[in-house]
Amino acid sequence: MKSLRFDEFGPPSVLRIEEVAIPDPGEGEALVLVKAAAINPSDIGNVAGHFKKTTLPRTPGRDFAGMVVRGLHHEGAEVWGSSPNLGIVRDGSHAEYVVVPVETLSLKPKPLNMAQAAAIGVPYITAWASVVSAAQIQPGETILIVGAAGAVGQAATQIANWKQARVIGADMRSDPIPGTESVVDTKTEDLRERVLELTAGRGVDAVFDTVGGDLFEPALRSLRRGGRQVAIASPGHPQVSFNLIDFYHNFSRLLGVDSFGLTSRQVAEIEEELTRGFETGALKPPPIEIVPFEKALDAYSRVAARQAKLKQVLSFDWRDGQQENSESKNH
Repeated sequence: MKSLRFDEFGPPSVLRIEEVAIPDPGEGEALVLVKAAAINPSDIGNVAGHFKKTTLPRTPGRDFAGMVVRGLHHEGAEVWGSSPNLGIVRDGSHAEYVVVPVETLSLKPKPLNMAQAAAIGVPYITAWASVVSAAQIQPGETILIVGAAGAVGQAATQIANWKQARVIGADMRSDPIPGTESVVDTKTEDLRERVLELTAGRGVDAVFDTVGGDLFEPALRSLRRGGRQVAIASPGHPQVSFNLIDFYHNFSRLLGVDSFGLTSRQVAEIEEELTRGFETGALKPPPIEIVPFEKALDAYSRVAARQAKLKQVLSFDWRDGQQENSESKNH
């Protein structure tokens, strides 16, 4: 089979498409014929050597959609899935076949095509783990999503809307972001002051911070008494500071979420909930650009350089991909 491989860490140029043996599934595993596989920023970081547990040589890729060709009770099923270990300690989904734990597979939502199903893994799983599992957002609450225009931020906004919460978005832009009631332009506005204005001085019930760094502390200070903040990233600024006295006087809570740390069972439970959301129409897949697998290095380079305007999804059937591409851009 064809597989994207790297045997040293570095930029996307270290990747090569190689012919390797089709893997054999073990007990509790399934062999999936990959129809489509998304490229996430974490895949770029993985190839660059940012994850301590990655072993070489390796095939990257965490998210996929395809058909089970071997696996107890699942053969022939159209599925989608994601796994924290894919591309790290076991070969990932950027190949014609991938072996995954059976419990991390979910039936493909009927409204989605393969490429769309491949694009929902990491962003929506991370958003659910943060907004629902960690922040435990409730109907009628207000949540501030920092980085609302990003892939995870957009997924979180949809999930919060589904849970009947009010969303205030924050990003380096002032134009509207779908699903948000208001947007704070972090380039020109004071985040805390604007949030207090939008909440009549009360503050938000929860913050989902996908950015960290300089925005961590003003986001934390935007919480109401007893509010909770979930942090998932802080690229380039791993250390932050805040007034601890103000923090405990406000009865604030700070929670961390790492999608790589989720267990297979946790991933499976989240996938089941997300599938229901896509089946009912409460959730929508992101706009995507389908890329033939032969152009995988180009797609990786665009994501690494932040030049990709749409989610990059690798396809192993370009003729089907052309049709799906036009459908996805119209979604």
